[in-house]
Amino acid sequence: MSPGWSLFSMLAHLLGASAAATLAAWLAGRRSAAGPAGLAIVIALAVSAAWALVIAVTGSDSPAAHITESARNLAWLFVVYRLFSSDGRHQLVRPIRPVMFSLAAIELFQLLQIVLVPGFQLSGASRDTLFYMMVMFRLMLSIGGLVLLHNLYGGASQPARAVLRWPTAALALLWLFDLNLYTVAYLSEGWPAELASLRGLVLAVMVATVIPGLTRRRAELRINPSRAFTFEFASLLGIGLYLIGMFALGKWLAYVGGEFARLFQFGFLIAGIAAALLILPSKRLRGWLKVTLVKHLFQHRYDYRAEWLRFNRTISRRDPGQGSQTGIPLAERAVQSLCDITDSPAGLLLMPDEHGELVLAARWQWPTAEVPATALTASAAAFFERAGHIVDLDAVRAGIDRQGEAAIVPAWLQAEPRAWALVPLLHYERLHGVVVLGKPQVTRTLDWEDFDLLRVVGQQLASYLAEHAGQEALAEAARFDEFNRRIAFVMHDIKNLASQFSLLARNAEHHAENPEFRADMIVTLKNSTEKLNALIARLSRYGKGSGDAISSFDAGDLVHAVAAQFASRHPVVVTECSKGMVRGSREALEQALLHMVQNAIDASEPAAPVFLTHALDGIQSRIEVVDSGPGMSPGFIRGGLFKPFVSSKPGGFGIGAFEARELVRAMGGRLDVESREGLGSRFIIRLPLEAAGELMEAASHDADSSGVPPGTGKKRVA
Repeated sequence: MSPGWSLFSMLAHLLGASAAATLAAWLAGRRSAAGPAGLAIVIALAVSAAWALVIAVTGSDSPAAHITESARNLAWLFVVYRLFSSDGRHQLVRPIRPVMFSLAAIELFQLLQIVLVPGFQLSGASRDTLFYMMVMFRLMLSIGGLVLLHNLYGGASQPARAVLRWPTAALALLWLFDLNLYTVAYLSEGWPAELASLRGLVLAVMVATVIPGLTRRRAELRINPSRAFTFEFASLLGIGLYLIGMFALGKWLAYVGGEFARLFQFGFLIAGIAAALLILPSKRLRGWLKVTLVKHLFQHRYDYRAEWLRFNRTISRRDPGQGSQTGIPLAERAVQSLCDITDSPAGLLLMPDEHGELVLAARWQWPTAEVPATALTASAAAFFERAGHIVDLDAVRAGIDRQGEAAIVPAWLQAEPRAWALVPLLHYERLHGVVVLGKPQVTRTLDWEDFDLLRVVGQQLASYLAEHAGQEALAEAARFDEFNRRIAFVMHDIKNLASQFSLLARNAEHHAENPEFRADMIVTLKNSTEKLNALIARLSRYGKGSGDAISSFDAGDLVHAVAAQFASRHPVVVTECSKGMVRGSREALEQALLHMVQNAIDASEPAAPVFLTHALDGIQSRIEVVDSGPGMSPGFIRGGLFKPFVSSKPGGFGIGAFEARELVRAMGGRLDVESREGLGSRFIIRLPLEAAGELMEAASHDADSSGVPPGTGKKRVA
């Protein structure tokens, strides 16, 4: 190499060493700026500075230069590994590890070769074997490093790429130049010293490429390979064509020889740079290339699988009040799930009210947004339903009106600097809400892929919101149904009380002077008042979780009390009454018995008695109500007796038997009916005795502690 080139090489490498050392010194005190790989980058920059300084002093073909180059490559390989680790994917890309370890082993073998061979150089009479081994190993390292960078950046999530973009670009520049350098060396069968003198400038450019990644002010759309087909076919095809072209060029240069060959090497490099400079300034050409490559050859902006999984995790979290102490309502989760996709830090959900206007329904991490009472007018809602258009608010502020968005965007949204986009939530062409996305920290322009993904996710969110609204409506209808059911029960009881009052009033006309009648009338009025108060209390407990007071009481005493209430109106005879303690609601059981006795009286002749019995049947309490009325058909018992609002009596509500059965079931019992047409009916209530319930609870507890189910006859062996 001529003295002029030697001086240029020394100055270029001194420049590269100064740049790398300066950045390493600055970054040493601010390692957090480069993330978890900060220490590795500092070490790699320091080793690169030492390598460039050694070349400036000893030349590019000295043993010290080759040793420091191997150390530089190992340091940058460690940076790649740390970048994988910082992205959290080092456990998921196990096939990458053998490649990385193999490349490290290649460089370690290079070091061993340099140490074992005295005076190692690439320019000498007996250097053919060492030369080809060195060149092939460095080619393998360059290609392997580029493959690692592709996997690192191509498989990263969208937020992680903002951190990885500049380090990977710098390393790609380093190894691409080395690939060209060692390819020319292999094909020309000689060390291209003039081309190698540019490595110092490459190091300086590499340092300049790393610097923007430490500030991370702004991100732009990148072209990123994404498909296995793209990497396997396009990459291999490109490398193959490149090697063939370089081989042909090397043979031709070897044939031509002389200074013209060296001149052509630099001319080839300058031509490539000039071609790039001619393409880059053309915005139309760059835009066409960007859209074409992103759509057909390169990875999309979003990792759709990861985004879909994250969306489902966010939207499927439980609401507060459903067992989750830290959950957030569905409306806020809907906003968050949409903001996560675009890296928006905050968002608002506007939903239509009864007038069709959009009002604020939820906000996520945006407490400072001043939203008026009417956030968007009814005409804006109609616009979104008609067009389904996603509004880019930055474009509206810039005066770009694609489909009349400017007319429906209110002044408060245009004045809000954090508002970025409006995403309609449409389900079956009906608007269920509009999400206002906050502007991400890394500002960018919405493109076709953002619109496609946000439109699909908006439709999915609209279906969730519609389903949630439907469930709330069903729950409200169920509460009203429960209320109406209890109202029907109360009306039935009021009808019975009204009948009692009517009978009492008629009898009072004839027996008002009878002291015994007056005493009995006072008792009846007192009982009726208590029943009315009990009805009011029951009506107030119509909601979920309501219930009557649970206590232990004697079912036999209750049978006598019920019979006594009908003593003045109709003969009710207690034929048998045993003592038996049951646990439940005395009021509910009394109400059920009153219904059944009243129905038996209504079905009987005026003088025909109704019989009540209470007996113990094993572990159950058995209460029977028997009448001698006309009886019921099997078809009516099966399909009409316990059906609400179906009655065989003129003017009847059809509620008494149904309510009696529900009250008995609520106490853990059952109600059976035996009837014969023309003979009468028998209603049988079976309730578990209190002692039987305690025995069952004790047996269940013993089974849980022993691990053997009750009733199996097996004993646990200690």
